[in-house]
Amino acid sequence: MDAAAGGHTGDDARLAARGVAVGYGGRTVIDGLDVEIPSGVITTIIGPNGCGKSTLLRTLSRLLKPASGTVVLDGTDIAKLRTRDVARKLGLLPQAPVAPEGLTVADLVARGRHPHQGWLRQWSSDDAGVVADALAMTGVADLARRPVDTLSGGQRQRVWISMILAQGTDLLLLDEPTTYLDLAYAIDVLDLVDDLHEAGRTVVMVLHDLNLATRYSDHLVVMRAGSILAQGHPREVVTAELLREAFGLRAEVIDDPVGDRPLIVPIGRAHVRSR
Repeated sequence: MDAAAGGHTGDDARLAARGVAVGYGGRTVIDGLDVEIPSGVITTIIGPNGCGKSTLLRTLSRLLKPASGTVVLDGTDIAKLRTRDVARKLGLLPQAPVAPEGLTVADLVARGRHPHQGWLRQWSSDDAGVVADALAMTGVADLARRPVDTLSGGQRQRVWISMILAQGTDLLLLDEPTTYLDLAYAIDVLDLVDDLHEAGRTVVMVLHDLNLATRYSDHLVVMRAGSILAQGHPREVVTAELLREAFGLRAEVIDDPVGDRPLIVPIGRAHVRSR
């Protein structure tokens, strides 16, 4: 499948990788990759384990430095921006973040204001207002005095997203935000992500659950072996042929009976009607 199928290009890209190569310990994970993140939509990166999804997200956030190529944020080489300026433009939620023991929800979310602090600008009532708004937006204001390590998995994810919102950014990068969550909590977190998108934010996620990825995304980036296999709207790119090529998965793709996205029905050996 054409790697650019259905892809967004041009001026609507807030964030882009151009010819990026990234590796660990002498092993190349991503080599010569090009991708553009369209503004104002939810983009989800999917692909089999080890294909480079999280590596790509960490590279887009400047957490990893590419061996070659460029990451461009709002038209500027991200490597040339100050760390503080990057933090004011994008927020990253890594996999399974851990808060210091005993830290309260309010204190954790307040850390999102650090990029806006400095010698000449200390904590103010404006910062307190931003934190209060972030807590309210994610529905965790009533947990403000609770230690983060006493919360459920779904509550913790909401609190971490709240901290990113307190940064004041409108570009959110979420690395597997539903990992280790029960399905009900996963839906709850993704509904929150969709609310943030509806409020005008650009979101980039890595997800493992393919049906959640198609349900909650406007733009999919499908990876295999460190490269882009396909990208575009789920209705354009999700086919039985793509799933076989990307994941080695035998499946049927049907219309979602409760939504406007495709639904993936995996086919194994058990409990399958003969045809």
